[in-house]
Amino acid sequence: MEVTCATLAPILQVHPTRRCNLRCLHCYSNSAPEQRDTLEYQVLEDVLTDARQQGYLTASFSGGEPVLYRKLGSLLRHAKASGMRTTVTSNGMLLNQARLASLADCTDVLAISLDGVPESHDRMRASAGAFDAMAANLDLVRASKINFGFIFTLTQFNVHEASWVAEFAIAQGAKLLQIHPLEVVGRATEKLADSAPDEIESAYAYLEAERIRQTYGDRLFVQVDLFHRDLVVRYPGVFHADEETPTSDMLADYANPLVVEADGTLVPYGYGFSRKYAVGCIRDQRLNQLAPAWIHAVYPDFRALCRRVYQEACRPSDLPFLNWYEMIHLRSLEASQLIAAPAMP
Repeated sequence: MEVTCATLAPILQVHPTRRCNLRCLHCYSNSAPEQRDTLEYQVLEDVLTDARQQGYLTASFSGGEPVLYRKLGSLLRHAKASGMRTTVTSNGMLLNQARLASLADCTDVLAISLDGVPESHDRMRASAGAFDAMAANLDLVRASKINFGFIFTLTQFNVHEASWVAEFAIAQGAKLLQIHPLEVVGRATEKLADSAPDEIESAYAYLEAERIRQTYGDRLFVQVDLFHRDLVVRYPGVFHADEETPTSDMLADYANPLVVEADGTLVPYGYGFSRKYAVGCIRDQRLNQLAPAWIHAVYPDFRALCRRVYQEACRPSDLPFLNWYEMIHLRSLEASQLIAAPAMP
């Protein structure tokens, strides 16, 4: 299988809770043991039903630690019954037999976070023994027969550890290695402000991913959550930057990914995206009610933001890879004056 860039399939990212057993340095949602933001089950079931009608094909559950959400299995089964593919992202430390049994018949992919060699993983997770606790559950994961893989957070300083992560993934029977660049949002703005990979590190990461693919072939699917600049230039419509506005009435054609935050807010692209572009709150209205108003009233401003970021992304550069989602996330916050815009050269 070939190394792929970030997927564009219509995804609903669901964060049912901010409660977590860890306080990771790079957590985009500032989740922690003391956090209690949690969405009601019926609200989430309704948004899954509506999201499928709005064109979303995958329901991706994260957090917080999603397995701490008591009815996660029921949500997954509802998503499957609605015709959606399902994924769960977990730190792996709480994957006991009972929890895995609740996921086994309704989870297409279980993605387990792995931030490098054990020492690096524990440091990023701010928890001594986090790696050992996760690794101790992998026998149970394999026994559950759930397809699983690992997500490796790429920073400015750890691309050399991707090889070890790939070897570990193969040894454990994983089918997926997802390399996801650190985005400086949430807790990372305080703890890892200078650690996001730059263009040079991103290029090395892509080359390393290609080497891993050549080494392991079909045994390991490698996904890199970066876009090649040529792809961005060639397909402006994918990034809402072309001359023609979509004519569809399905939200998935306008906001992808769509993120359900743990307080019920719906935003495009990523957790913490500027509320200026929010679709609304699913505690107040159903998604099917919110979508037409957002397409009519907010999408034009969102599209203007996308076009500005697109022009920035297409500027000539010696290196080809960029993190579109981080770029537009940060520019959304600048547009709302939540962070200062960078000084122009």
